[in-house]
Amino acid sequence: MGPFGIDRPPTVLLAVIASTFFVGFGGGVVFPILPNLGAVLGISAFMVGVILSANRWVRLVANAPAGALVDKYGTRTPFVIGLFVEGVATLGYVVALAMPPAESLRPLATSLPTLAAGPVTVGPEGWFAAIAAAVAPETWFLIARVLWGFGSAAVFATAYTIAADLSDSGSRGTNMGVVRGGITMGFPAGLVLGGIVSAVAGNVAAFVVAAAFALTASVVAYRYVPETHVAGDRSGDAIKPWDVDTAVPALTVGLVNFGLMFAYIGALFSTLVLFLGANDISLLGLAPQGTSGLFMAGTVLSASFFMLVGGRISDTRDSRTPILLTFLVVSFVGFLLLARAGSVVSLGLACVFIGAGQGGTSGPMMALLADLTPDERMGRASGTNNVLGDVGGGLGPMVSLPLIEAVGFAPIYAACAVLPLAAGVTLLLGVRRETGTFLPGRTAGETAPSEGSAPADS
Repeated sequence: MGPFGIDRPPTVLLAVIASTFFVGFGGGVVFPILPNLGAVLGISAFMVGVILSANRWVRLVANAPAGALVDKYGTRTPFVIGLFVEGVATLGYVVALAMPPAESLRPLATSLPTLAAGPVTVGPEGWFAAIAAAVAPETWFLIARVLWGFGSAAVFATAYTIAADLSDSGSRGTNMGVVRGGITMGFPAGLVLGGIVSAVAGNVAAFVVAAAFALTASVVAYRYVPETHVAGDRSGDAIKPWDVDTAVPALTVGLVNFGLMFAYIGALFSTLVLFLGANDISLLGLAPQGTSGLFMAGTVLSASFFMLVGGRISDTRDSRTPILLTFLVVSFVGFLLLARAGSVVSLGLACVFIGAGQGGTSGPMMALLADLTPDERMGRASGTNNVLGDVGGGLGPMVSLPLIEAVGFAPIYAACAVLPLAAGVTLLLGVRRETGTFLPGRTAGETAPSEGSAPADS
């Protein structure tokens, strides 16, 4: 019998994986559709960029409160509500497409004051036009992405905490890896879903299918995911966006995540299409956009595979540090290969290495965090990790794109290769300070918590 009377942890984990995978469709489905809709709906390229990145910036202020909520109220309610909010947000895309372009409504909307002042009665369609013109399609898309950000913050914090709650030192790496894999694979599945369904049945159909999967995810979670977490003191101070866990393990793992996300999202995902165009690299005769999608899918597949491998290996070793350092070196090699890539083969190899490094660290890294964090603070610690990861993912494109224009691709990719090495140094210093050794055992936090493990808000 497990915690909270849970006697079937594998069933609960499968429900968490299925829920995060299904809801991930809504995160990816918008990317292949919205850029092509920009011109049709009168949305500028800048506004498209704002819409696509809105959820990440929202998570910056929502991650920490989500983690604190988990520690105060448990995992079940925030997890189910977060999934439901993401489902509703995906439905928001359907509403956005149902709204006529604002430009077509503004003439009627601007005439309303004149009509209302005279003897002519303004019909319902006139007032609807005024409202629709004020709340244009881009506004609905933006609202949907903001809602998605709040929902995903709750889902990320709770999914990792549930995995930690249902694990021990011998299964934690594997469980963290498979949960992370469910979260990760939903996004590219959404990319495929958006591209195929929109081509066959239209954009509205693609969003409706994604919304149906997302809402199904909340039903699955409501039915199969019980409470797993020890609720803390609910009478404390109000939860704040800056209420992060500042203990050494949370900051150490968070900084490692920062460096990896900065390089992965900033140097690879945001610049790959430009790199392909500049070097005239094409796969299957596709344009740079299509080719970049295939290469990015390759990195995700590599990451997903090595999430399982890395997590499982870390569960069979006395310490998780060696496997983490190994995959950080793999990431370093990947970015060096990327800096020298000039063909389909060399670029494909670089993407496989980068994906392997990114995925191979995910399971062991979150497992290490759970090893060194008291159960009652795991939600807040997960929030800290997500905050720093989102900061890295958000700053990466802002820094790498202008620098590439100034100095070119190779120097920036080579510089990004240093980030995994810096992350490795940070990891060693952090675990050494927390545990007194560079190679802490998998039960270090359970057997001998140090002073650094004191509650962050004590």
